[in-house]
Amino acid sequence: MTRVDFYVVNSAGAEARLSVAARLAEKALGRGHRIFINCASQGQMEALDQYLWDFKPASFVPHSLASADPEEQVVLTYDLPPASHDDVLINLALTPPSYFARFQRVAEVVTQDADSLEALRSAWRHYKDRGYPLSKHDLS
Repeated sequence: MTRVDFYVVNSAGAEARLSVAARLAEKALGRGHRIFINCASQGQMEALDQYLWDFKPASFVPHSLASADPEEQVVLTYDLPPASHDDVLINLALTPPSYFARFQRVAEVVTQDADSLEALRSAWRHYKDRGYPLSKHDLS
């Protein structure tokens, strides 16, 4: 059964969401996982694409857009379902995607802005009502 983890940061805004997604992707990639990142919009996907190149001066997270190479180890999208990914889903959209249950793990990013908090409270209830195991992690 899919395990769902909520990663909560004490900051708000678009960059906070990108930062958490990049950190999670880097950690999962280092452990050999395949990662599918579902963005809320094309703009967010493009911002994350650039952020993954720049967020650490000494390294980067190799990745591809789903439209360019859906089989890359780290794939970003905002509108395409996964081709073969089923390992780790990092969801930056404010609602669970319809395909979340095909993944072993789902990471939901919670920032301290009103829209994110309300939407992710609803997502927590969505997963809980369906019996998925949930965990909450406070990040600094």
